[in-house]
Amino acid sequence: MKKKDIAELIERLKKEYPDSGCSLVYEEPWKLLVSVRLAAQCTDARVNEIVPKLYEKFPTMEAIATADVEEIEQIVRPCGLGRSKAKDIKYCMDMLIKEYGGVVPDNMEDLLKLPGVGRKSANLIVGDVYHKPAIVTDTHCIRLSNRLGLVKNEKDPKKVEDALWKLIPPEEGNGLCHRFVDHGREVCTARTAPYCERCCLSDLCDYYKREMRN
Repeated sequence: MKKKDIAELIERLKKEYPDSGCSLVYEEPWKLLVSVRLAAQCTDARVNEIVPKLYEKFPTMEAIATADVEEIEQIVRPCGLGRSKAKDIKYCMDMLIKEYGGVVPDNMEDLLKLPGVGRKSANLIVGDVYHKPAIVTDTHCIRLSNRLGLVKNEKDPKKVEDALWKLIPPEEGNGLCHRFVDHGREVCTARTAPYCERCCLSDLCDYYKREMRN
């Protein structure tokens, strides 16, 4: 895709989804870390239902860090993978307290040291909490990047992230990824054929151009 087309893509999505942002509800950075871990293979809506129950019983970072894994697991089980998520959340909070003074790091290197935190989660923290350049390659981002032609048949999140860093202005990455999520849920869907007839990007999209030729 040409640079001018990428700039047009970004502007159209801004116009289409002016209020895009993280759909996980949180008030403090550490709570976003908890929610993004619970969101693995689970919907954001389900996570938003569960975390108030978790914080009712364990309202602080310290309370989670000193809780029994089994108690955390009982609460977060509806999010799936309850045991591993409960362990990661407990030991992530413990590490934040002991090694980072209770402050969520603002850089990839330190974030990736935390239990249960991968590049997707770390980029979300960097972009949403600290408003630094970030690219969150979730399933929507990967699917849309391939369909649009920003990458070619690439499903590896790190490789998609690296490719997008070369194409997208750094200051646009975080917002664009949030808009990819909204567009992926509403128009460029995964479980049905994409709704190309009402897509604001169809004339820029490799997938649509291939479909038109067939």
